[in-house]
Amino acid sequence: MAAVFRPIPQTDPARPADALTVAAGWSWFTHVEALERGRQPEILPATEVPADILETLTRDRPDIAGMSFDRPRIMGILNITPDSFSDGGQNFPPEAAIHTAQTMAAADILDIGGESTRPGAVTIPEQEETDRTLPVIHGLREAGISQPISIDTRKAAVAAAALGAGADLVNDVSGFTFDRALAPLCAEREAPVCVMHAQGDPATMQQSPQYEDVVLDVFDFLQRQIAHLSAAGIPRHRIIADPGIGFGKSEDHNLALLARLSVFHGLGVPLLLGASRKRFIGRIGQASEPSDRMPGSIAVALAALKHGTQIVRVHDVPQTAQAIALWRATVAGHAHG
Repeated sequence: MAAVFRPIPQTDPARPADALTVAAGWSWFTHVEALERGRQPEILPATEVPADILETLTRDRPDIAGMSFDRPRIMGILNITPDSFSDGGQNFPPEAAIHTAQTMAAADILDIGGESTRPGAVTIPEQEETDRTLPVIHGLREAGISQPISIDTRKAAVAAAALGAGADLVNDVSGFTFDRALAPLCAEREAPVCVMHAQGDPATMQQSPQYEDVVLDVFDFLQRQIAHLSAAGIPRHRIIADPGIGFGKSEDHNLALLARLSVFHGLGVPLLLGASRKRFIGRIGQASEPSDRMPGSIAVALAALKHGTQIVRVHDVPQTAQAIALWRATVAGHAHG
């Protein structure tokens, strides 16, 4: 396997003249970390990286679902399930979900899911999942909520119904490995997608996950799946990638991925991080209840932004928006309009 080059991201206002911008965003780099199986990581000047790889690391990411990536974006989580790990039942009646969505005005996109993918969760029938999500999508539009909507599903039938009802993006936690009909459907509908890495399915994924090298293993999977989606007719400019924090990963795996998140810019697509209220945040932050993990979730989101991550998927939208506004202002030395 050839080396993968990770831009070593910085956000300091004292930027060298020869620094390069990570994905035309807010982080910059002058050096990279070369990661290769069987070898110790090596730090190299960016000038030693092949030109085509530098172009992938630095080029602008086209708009997706109406979102440009010139600033950090927030995906608000709206679980329409009775058994989600963090907010099970809170948004289960459609009226409650619509009320919650109204508190997420600061979100750039709303992610609606009707099947819990918490550790140990079992697969539910596609009709049940559709029956949970469709009234909410219709209700959001009828209530005048205009943000783009992402349907969080592994199933083509659910995605088809959601897209028909006004959803804008398909977010598949299985990385398009669960339902072979999902990628062709998204290609036919010209729907943007988010491809996530997961090891195993929710029912078994936390029963001792193993990796040879978690960073490179996840990178390789996402690279293969992006190529698969492209071959299925979904162009790269309509693809987002997510390393899948907490999906078939131990705490050490999660932290290894978070420490080197910028490696995934080598995929050439926008990056999404969904770590909000995850178990490792509770353990490290000593917050046993998921609802008490907002401060830790924000800390992880801000750390991800330093890596140039374009989208953070969160439960606590207003608080995260405030934190991002202050993070951007203190990094730049001035407030943004």
